[in-house]
Amino acid sequence: MSASQQYISNATPMGANLIGDGATFRVWAPGAEHVYVALGDADNYQPQPADELVKDPVSGHWTGFFPGVVDGAKYRFFVVGEGGSGLKRDPFARELELYGYPDCDCIVRDPDTYPWHDQGFHPPAFNDLIVYQFHVGVFYARDDQGKDIRHNRVSKFFDVLDRVEYLADLGVNALQPLPLVEFQGEWSLGYNGSDLFSPEMDYCVDPADLDPYLRKVNDLLVKKGCAPLTLNHLSGQVNQLKAFVDVCHLYGLAVIVDVVYNHAGGGFDAQSIDHFDFLADPNEANSIFFSEEDWAGGRVFAFHRPEVRDFLIQNAKMFLEEYHADGLRFDEVTVIDAKGGWFFCQDLSGTLRYVQPEAVQIAEYWANTDGSESCGPLKAWVSISVTPMASATACAA
Repeated sequence: MSASQQYISNATPMGANLIGDGATFRVWAPGAEHVYVALGDADNYQPQPADELVKDPVSGHWTGFFPGVVDGAKYRFFVVGEGGSGLKRDPFARELELYGYPDCDCIVRDPDTYPWHDQGFHPPAFNDLIVYQFHVGVFYARDDQGKDIRHNRVSKFFDVLDRVEYLADLGVNALQPLPLVEFQGEWSLGYNGSDLFSPEMDYCVDPADLDPYLRKVNDLLVKKGCAPLTLNHLSGQVNQLKAFVDVCHLYGLAVIVDVVYNHAGGGFDAQSIDHFDFLADPNEANSIFFSEEDWAGGRVFAFHRPEVRDFLIQNAKMFLEEYHADGLRFDEVTVIDAKGGWFFCQDLSGTLRYVQPEAVQIAEYWANTDGSESCGPLKAWVSISVTPMASATACAA
């Protein structure tokens, strides 16, 4: 018997979402013959009838409810198609297992486990922004003795917090880190994202190594009159990124997330979103998320497909709603426009204005009015409306 359809409706979110005494799962795989949810450690998974999701033949979405799933549960999809079968990571996975990438499980996350402190924060007006752009992985990292340790390892979100007070004193009022989502390899600028909903694991801290970082975060919170966090609050990668944004807000720093919607990847592994439903000939233009065209070593999104447009719009909404981001910087919109994505840009911008009217939207557009590439003025495709003043906040006594 296939998975239960309890809690399933047209409004069921994509990916894994906790509800009732378990979780719903929803994934888009229109060409697949079977899709199973492999709960737990999926390395040696063998498909079972009770694990199979139910397909809607019209939408190509597969859905099911599984009782007993809790925050922190591991899962992957097992997809069977004409051209083969195998494990696939959830395109909407909020977090990935910290080790073993790309052969790693997805992790179910409750979006409400982090205790935010930034309720009184308001971002600066657009014309007052003083933006500091940086690469998390190489920006700053020192040990307890003050020794620079960047040559030994990738820097972390929490390493950046060592400079928050300095940046605020410097007069900076907005941080714009290079892309924060999972990319293949340890060293990258981040523009080759492969798992767009998951924080880059190399920027996160193993729970076993959290103690000094917990002290660092709590010192900054206490200075603003906030209650300290516990290790449990920071044990997941999602909450570590949330804590980073939270502390920045408490010190008067807005956070603008750099997102890449013109392409994904710089090469894809077998468990990625590329050729997700295992169609018969992977060399044909049948990868549901991508067009036939390449860009910057990766693959251009198929902007003509409603499901792909929704995938990217839901990603942008996630940063505003779940991570309290104050705006988005859209990478190389020129490419999106040139590859048939102009109306997607309008849908994206309009949706985000509706969701969070004050969010800053910045488009990188390198083209002249005749379409030729240029380093000249930007072609506006987003309207920017923001709240009038910035303020550093403190927790209520």
